[in-house]
Amino acid sequence: MPRGDLFPDIAPYETGLLPLSHSGHGTAGGPSHVMYWEQVGNPRGQPVLFLHGGPGAGAGAVHRRFFDPQHWRVVIFDQRGAGRSRPLGELRENSTPHLVQDIETLRRFLGIDRWLLFGGSWGSTLALAYAQAHPDRVAGCVLRGVFLGRDDEVDWFLYGLKRVFPDAWASFAEHVPAEERGDLLGAYLRRLTDPEPSVHMAAARSWSNYEGLCSTLLPSPETVASFAQDRSALGLARIEAHYFAHKLFLPPEGLLAGMHRLAHVGAEIVQGRYDMVCPPTSAFELAEAWPMARLTVVPDAGHSALEPGVRTALVSAVERFRRR
Repeated sequence: MPRGDLFPDIAPYETGLLPLSHSGHGTAGGPSHVMYWEQVGNPRGQPVLFLHGGPGAGAGAVHRRFFDPQHWRVVIFDQRGAGRSRPLGELRENSTPHLVQDIETLRRFLGIDRWLLFGGSWGSTLALAYAQAHPDRVAGCVLRGVFLGRDDEVDWFLYGLKRVFPDAWASFAEHVPAEERGDLLGAYLRRLTDPEPSVHMAAARSWSNYEGLCSTLLPSPETVASFAQDRSALGLARIEAHYFAHKLFLPPEGLLAGMHRLAHVGAEIVQGRYDMVCPPTSAFELAEAWPMARLTVVPDAGHSALEPGVRTALVSAVERFRRR
C-alpha cells in the first residue's frame, strides 16, 4: 500500500518504560503494569498524543508518520497489556479508568500542560473518555472510525458483520463448537484466557484475522497479516474481548451524555463511508452532539487508518489544528 501522503519514516528521540504501580504487584498477586512510551519529532513542538486502537492493538512505527516532525512533539504509548508494554495481554487492573489515569501519569511525567488527542476506533473511545475526565488538558481531538462502546456496536462486531462478510464471520464463528456460538464473546474469552498457549493463541489468531479481514474496503493482505502476528493478535483479541465483556468499562449513561464537558474543545472526525467495524452512525451522532466538531466522510474507505482517503484526511485534519 503506497503511503507517500504520510510523512517520512522517523525514529523516536526518546523512549522509556514507565511503571504504573509502585507496589510491585497488581491485584490478586498479579504482576504490575509497565508502560512503553516514546517521543518523536520536535522536542519543543506542539504536543500531540497518539492513542492506538483495539483495545490491545498496540502502536507501530507507521503511526508516527501522521504528524509533521518539524512541528509536532508526538507522544506515543502502548496501553496496558498491549504492544511493548508489559506484561503482554494482562487483564488484571486493566480498564478504561486505569487507562485514563495512565494518560495523566504520562502527561505529568513528560511535563506537558495540554495536548492534541489523535485516536481511531478504540482510540477514539479512549480519547473521549480522557477528554471528558480532563477537558482542561485537551487542546483538541482528531478522531477516526468512531466507536462509542455501546451494546449495539459490540453486537454488530460479533454478529452483525455476518451480513457483509459472511465468509469471514463463518471462520470466526466456526472456531468454537456450534453449541457455544450463541455467546461468541463468552466462548472466545474462555479460550483467550486459557493458560494453555495452543488454546489462547489459536483463539487470538482467529479473532484478529476476522477483524483484519473486515477492516478495509478492498481486500488488503498487508492489513490481515499485521493483525495476524502473534504478539499483536494476543494483545488485541484478549484485551478486546475482556473490555467487550465489561461494556468497555464506560459509564452507564454512555459517552454522548458527557459531551457538554467538551463544548469548548475543537474536533476533527474522519469516518470511512463503508467502515464495517465501526459503522458511520456513531460518527454522525457524535458530530451532532459536538458543535465544535467537523465531520469528514471519506466516500471510498472502510475502517483502516491506512486506506488512502482516510490517511489523507487525517493528515489534513492534523494540519488544520497546526494552523489554529
